[in-house]
Amino acid sequence: MLTVYNTLTRQKETFKPLEEGRVKMYVCGPTVYNYIHIGNARSAIAFDTIRRYLEYRGYQVDYVSNFTDVDDKMIKAANAENITVPELADRYIAAFKENTKALNIEPATLNPRATDNIEEIVAFVQDLIAKDYAYAVDGDVYYRARKFKAYGHLAGQDLDQLEQGASEHTATEETLRKEDPIDFALWKAEKGNEIAWESPWGKGRPGWHIECSVMSTKYLGDTIDIHGGGQDLEFPHHENEIAQSEAKTGKTFVNYWLHNGFVTVGDDDQKMSKSLGNFVTVHDLIQEVNPQALRFLMSSTQYRRPIRYSQSLLAEAQTNLDRLKTTLDNLAFRQATAEPGEDQIVMDKVAELETAFVTAMDDDFNVQNGLTQLYELAKLSNQYLEQTTVQADTLTSLATRLTRLLAIFGVVFKVDQLLDTEVESLIEERQAARAAKDFAKSDAIRDQLKDQGIILEDTPQGMRWRRA
Repeated sequence: MLTVYNTLTRQKETFKPLEEGRVKMYVCGPTVYNYIHIGNARSAIAFDTIRRYLEYRGYQVDYVSNFTDVDDKMIKAANAENITVPELADRYIAAFKENTKALNIEPATLNPRATDNIEEIVAFVQDLIAKDYAYAVDGDVYYRARKFKAYGHLAGQDLDQLEQGASEHTATEETLRKEDPIDFALWKAEKGNEIAWESPWGKGRPGWHIECSVMSTKYLGDTIDIHGGGQDLEFPHHENEIAQSEAKTGKTFVNYWLHNGFVTVGDDDQKMSKSLGNFVTVHDLIQEVNPQALRFLMSSTQYRRPIRYSQSLLAEAQTNLDRLKTTLDNLAFRQATAEPGEDQIVMDKVAELETAFVTAMDDDFNVQNGLTQLYELAKLSNQYLEQTTVQADTLTSLATRLTRLLAIFGVVFKVDQLLDTEVESLIEERQAARAAKDFAKSDAIRDQLKDQGIILEDTPQGMRWRRA
């Protein structure tokens, strides 16, 4: 029975989707003014892993993740480069798709852009004004946060504390226009020559929070199963989404709120962020390291826990991947000499390990305990491979189960194909040299093959190869 930790209730709850066999899931996407850093990638990877596990469990997942393609940061960045906001957005949306593909993150069912939904955003804001949850001032529109009785519930914030915190900020022209310091912007009036759209309140653009309420309800419905994002989005972003959406629809916005932990760096475990200047972009990092190792590192920690990023942990992830790939390569290699049939004792153990894997993952996607069972499956495979005689169906089942579970973590290995004629000839030549006890020639051929990325391994079952 799958249980998830619901941030709203601060407890684990049995997962029951609105529609049997189908999950409606919305995850806040990036503001596309720069390359994503690995802290941003952690959220995308965490919820991709959750999505993959739900699909493994037989659910159809409708997965929507937005692009924020207009806001203050984007306007500033576009002005600095003397380009338009849409040009900036197109560049970094393309980069995001390229980087997430390298990390083997499944494309979302839909990636809506805020600027493609301006008409719906304006209509949404008009509805909130009509219901007296919002008010217009000099072209801006603000939400009456205090009018929504449950405001602050998601983040566990007290309204009086929120007001005090807001009052401690220097009074700006904007805060002076608000009825209450805790009110937030739904629509922002055009300033100067900013990108803007027509509205009943004059030319302007959406506030940040409104877009997710609009796109979630538009593409998934008034109530959805799962809404995800980083812990830093609990307040104010997700808090404001709830207030906006439920005020408009009168329905529960989200049944299960899931938030991923941060990526930290350094001895003091400082959160990685652009504002702190301690970030590493995925764009740069995957030029230097195997993207699959980064993906595996990020997938190997339960989504709510923080991840400490370091080169040593990245190297450890790569080592674990290499071992798992070697196991799969060995399972494929032994097929050539395997006998027909299946070892029922081994297959019973495989079934037990997969059941234990599901039990672990059903506990709020506990990937650490899930990986323990996956590693046990690899260990069982290696022990079976040591036998003098192996059976083909057992080898196939072991490889299939390993591959299927690894795919949940975004790990997909390419199966090495047959060597080309030239390399086959070199291997035959090396075998002949060994038989003639010409070990110098044998070693020279081994080194020559190694230079071509081919590693030879002498095993009790014969010589095999793998790519470096």
